[in-house]
Formats: sequence, C-alpha cells, structure tokens
Amino acid sequence: PRAQGNLGTVASLSPQVLAYSRATYETVAQSVIVTVVPSPAGPPRYQGEFLVTDRDVEELLPAAARRRFAEAARGVWERRDLAIVNVTSALHRGARVPLPIEGRKEGVYVTVGSHGTFSQCLVAAASPQSRLRCRLGQQPVATCYDTFAPRFSIAWCNLSLLEVPVGSAAPAPAPGSGVLEEGGDFAPPTAAPAAPLLAGYLLTLLLPLLLAALLCLLLGHLMCCRRQGL
Repeated sequence: PRAQGNLGTVASLSPQVLAYSRATYETVAQSVIVTVVPSPAGPPRYQGEFLVTDRDVEELLPAAARRRFAEAARGVWERRDLAIVNVTSALHRGARVPLPIEGRKEGVYVTVGSHGTFSQCLVAAASPQSRLRCRLGQQPVATCYDTFAPRFSIAWCNLSLLEVPVGSAAPAPAPGSGVLEEGGDFAPPTAAPAAPLLAGYLLTLLLPLLLAALLCLLLGHLMCCRRQGL
C-alpha cells in the first residue's frame, strides 16, 4: 500500500509484513505503521543517483550501511547536509538477475540529495565529455573515485544528476521494460515463410567432403610419390 500527500503534509500508511519459515513453512503477519513527516526545508533540490554494483538492496537498507554510504557521498559532494533519498534494487530498473557465481550482486541505485549545488567532481563525471568516454569504454572525467573505495564500487558511467525545481517533488524512478503489461495478451509472431534449404544443405555437406578428399589426395601424394627412390 502507498500513501500520497501534498508537500508539507504528513503521510501515514500501514503495510502488512508477511514472513514464513523455510524449515517449517510457518507464517507470521504483522502490521507496521509508518508515518512520513516531510522536512521543514522541503525535498533536497539537488539530487544525484549512484549505481552501487557490489551490493544487494538488502545490504544497503540497514541504517549502518546507509550511514557509511552517506559519509562516502559527503566526501564526493563536499556537503554536510547530504541525505539518502531513495534506495532501489537494480532489478527494478531493468537489470538482469546475476548468475549465482563469483559472489555477483544485483546492484543498487542509491539517490542522495542536498540543498547545496553539485561539486565540481560530480559535474565533471556527468559532463558530455565523460559520457563520450563511457561510450568508448573509458573511465569518465572525475577525480573523486577513491572516496567510495574500497567499501563501495560505483559505476560512474551510470551517474545521473537532477535539479528539482522549487515547490515540486522529484520524479519517481522509471521501472525497467520487458514486463508484459497487466491485462495484455501475448500475440505470437506469424509463421515464417518456407525458405529454400537445399543450397545450404549442399554447401554444408559437400564442402567438408571436398576438403577431406583434397587432403586425402595431398597426403597420398606425399606418402606414395615423395618417398626416397621413387
């Protein structure tokens, strides 16, 4: 369930959390009342979104993990009033489920905001020159890579900066594509017309036979006609 309200109003919602035990399959339900009180200063005007590639979303939800990320982000942003606005799994943004090998993670999009302007490092990392370097497979132009390392691995080519106009809220993250819309019917493609396969069959069959015959003739010539005394 979701609760919506105008800026400056208090929103309250009561989601029901349902958990079950994998061993006994016993279920437990509990309702949690969440009250959202907007900040007196309003939403952060300047927001930046980072893609953390070495974390799952449940690893960044605890307060201690978010506090460590915020401290690292303050070093990049050079602002003390920085706060985390949103934490979203990369799977909800269209990313693929990682293979269960080598400890790969699903990735997490973390949005942080501040009432102060972006730092020069962030502006340089999101500049058109940096985007061009990313398309060429190179690192973007920035000097603050070491601020998050080694605790967090940031995909700097996915950095996005947003300036929210005064009196409005930031747009919600767009969900990834590839999911059939509710109520839609899958229309399979029509049957493809029959294609001539004889030429491809002959090429696949005769070409290896011809090469094998030539190799046999060459080998027979070398073994029978190139012997000493003949």
